[in-house]
Parts: sequence; structure tokens; C-alpha cells
Amino acid sequence: MTAARAPQQERSRLTREALLSATVDMLATHGWSATTVSVVAEAAGVSRGAAQHHFPTRESLITAVLEQMFQEMTDEADRELVDLPEGPERIAIVVDRAVGIYTGTPFKAALQVWAAAASDENLRQAILPLEAKLGRSAYKLTLKALDPDGVHPDAKRLSQLTLDLARGLGLADTLSDDSARRAVVVGTWVDQLKAALA
Repeated sequence: MTAARAPQQERSRLTREALLSATVDMLATHGWSATTVSVVAEAAGVSRGAAQHHFPTRESLITAVLEQMFQEMTDEADRELVDLPEGPERIAIVVDRAVGIYTGTPFKAALQVWAAAASDENLRQAILPLEAKLGRSAYKLTLKALDPDGVHPDAKRLSQLTLDLARGLGLADTLSDDSARRAVVVGTWVDQLKAALA
């Protein structure tokens, strides 16, 4: 690789990252209809031509963003399972982390795309495999965290309920700050899980 080529590749990588980051922010704060390639390019401080070089269509941009977001959410959840404490305090941490997946900016951005995909068959077909991958990963990680020895007969059902609850709390948080009510709900669910998994 020549010395001139390395900086060009680095600039290209940085441009792509800036576009993806701006897209997540635009989706989460302004929604699907406002998130066009030209608006994202402006927000990222990138020329429209450079943006279209990386992402010729909005669909290619959105698909790349979703792939990256779902991979990052999966990787983050995986990292956070390392060195969890033993005993009941582990359950509270696992539930908090599951809720964190669905109340963060990446989920809010993904939610905008899911809503648009409900009436766009091509978009739906593009994101269904990504959503399924995230769902499988989140389930597997939650199950492993709640039942590390794989011995509890209700662990699978309780893991899925935890994720369904977390997703619902994430939806409730999209229109207004729902943190006070969410803390009560999460605390109640943690108590229920502790009793069920004792």
C-alpha cells in the first residue's frame, strides 16, 4: 500500500463513519421522512457527492446503519455480560442492561425504520433479517445471564418476557421521558424474577 493511498482510505472510512453516525442521530431525533442522504450529508459535514459515493440511495444508507447499530448493540450486550456478579444482584443488572438496549438512541433510530417498513415491502425485506439477528442475540445473551448454568426450567420464558418488557418500555420512552415510571416497573420485574429464579 502506498503512503498516499493510506490517508485516502482513512478519509473514506472517516467519511463513512460520519455519515452513519449522523444518520442514527437524524433518525432518532427527526424521524424517517427527514432522514435523506442530502440532509445526512449536510449534518455530517460531507458533500452530497461524497455521501452518494458511499451510499447511492437512502435504502443503502439505512441498511448500512441498521447493520452497524444491531452489531454494536449485540457486541455491547455481549461485553456487558463479562464479570457479572453471582446471586440476586445479577438479575437487576441483566434487566437494566436489557432495558438499556431498548431505551437508547440506536433503538429509537431503528424504530423509525421499522415504522416505515410497515408500509414499504422492499425496506421490510431488507431489515427483517437484521431485526431477527438482534432478537436472537438479545435473547441468547439474556438467557445466559439470567440462567448461567442452564438449569432453571422457566429461564427461557422469563428471558423472553424480560426482553418483551424492555421493548415495551423502550416504546413508551419514545414520546416523553418515562424514566420515573420505568424505574418502578423495572424494580417490580426484578423482584418477580428474583423470586421466580430463586
